[in-house]
Amino acid sequence: MEQMEAPILDAIYGGAVNFTDNGAEAESFKHRVDEIFVKVDKLEQRVNEIEQSSKKQPNACKSSSTVKDKDKHIPSMKKQQQDAACREAASAKRMQELMRHFGTILRQITQHKWAWPFLQPVDVEGLGLHDYYKVIDKPMDFSTIKNQMEAKDGTGYKNVREICADVRLVFKNAMKYNDERSDVHVMAKTLLAKFEEKWLQLLPKVTEEEKRLEEEEAEAQLKMQLAEEAARAKMARDLSNELYEVDMHLEELREMVVQKCRKMSTEEKRKLGVALTRLSPEDLSMALDIVAQNNPGFQATADEVDLDIDAQTESTLWRLKFFVKDALEAQGKSSASMGVNTHTNTNNHNSGNKTNNNLTNATNKRKREISDAIVKTAKKKNKKPSP
Repeated sequence: MEQMEAPILDAIYGGAVNFTDNGAEAESFKHRVDEIFVKVDKLEQRVNEIEQSSKKQPNACKSSSTVKDKDKHIPSMKKQQQDAACREAASAKRMQELMRHFGTILRQITQHKWAWPFLQPVDVEGLGLHDYYKVIDKPMDFSTIKNQMEAKDGTGYKNVREICADVRLVFKNAMKYNDERSDVHVMAKTLLAKFEEKWLQLLPKVTEEEKRLEEEEAEAQLKMQLAEEAARAKMARDLSNELYEVDMHLEELREMVVQKCRKMSTEEKRKLGVALTRLSPEDLSMALDIVAQNNPGFQATADEVDLDIDAQTESTLWRLKFFVKDALEAQGKSSASMGVNTHTNTNNHNSGNKTNNNLTNATNKRKREISDAIVKTAKKKNKKPSP
């Protein structure tokens, strides 16, 4: 903000502009400038928010124009959240139905005549199984499974596969701890085989539900991403509109400054002419465009340009002065930063000297043409008649 404010305040308080009404008009102008700076600060904050939001979405690669075309077909973020809640409820209901089917299988297994050793937790102390917890990492039994299936506090099973894993664990623990020839090992192995047979009958429905859930989640994620991109695109468009308004206000203020500028002295015109010759080719073309804006007959792109400084309006002269000041300051900063790498790039620079010299010569030629025209015009205007 300070970089923007400095040239304007210099113009107001540095003698370039002559406001009347005992400074009331200048105070009003300064107030308008302050308002614009506040608005710019807010816009910068919003830009940062949009940039941070974009960084959090690494897959957001669609252009804003593409999203803009689809805005009308993309549900809002609120609608997306409502749809997600409905999907989760429907998915939970279907999963409960699968668990009900699984409960039927579980009852068939637990009602088998050989299921009694596995219905309750192993009585480690009562049976004197002192090494049980060294062999079995995670004890499991059917009463524990049933309690977790009926849990209402959110700690229960989330899907059928979790229950299936614990049922298998019941039998595998028994087979692991007990010798293959023991009754418990044989009973566990037999019941595990029966369970796997019944599980295979339910598995296709479980797989189908998992696939459906995966597809729904992928679709929901895509829609949510599109909705977020659409929201960011809208923010960017709104921000662009506000920036345009700020530019218009700044242009109005600049025009006000230019219109109220005092008459430029002969010495100032001479310095302006010299400063023009120091501009880069790009900046020089822009400076000539400024002249052409208030002088339709001026050929800014002609091979030879005859610029009569004294023939320009005060408005054009002050526009040129403001522009040249900013351009030369920018050139100075650019030269300073490039100077850091000058030593390391010496060899590459020398290899391209011929090409660079040609370009430099062409640029200097154009600058000399303009400079000569300016000097000739100035001499013509200031020439005194001989006695």
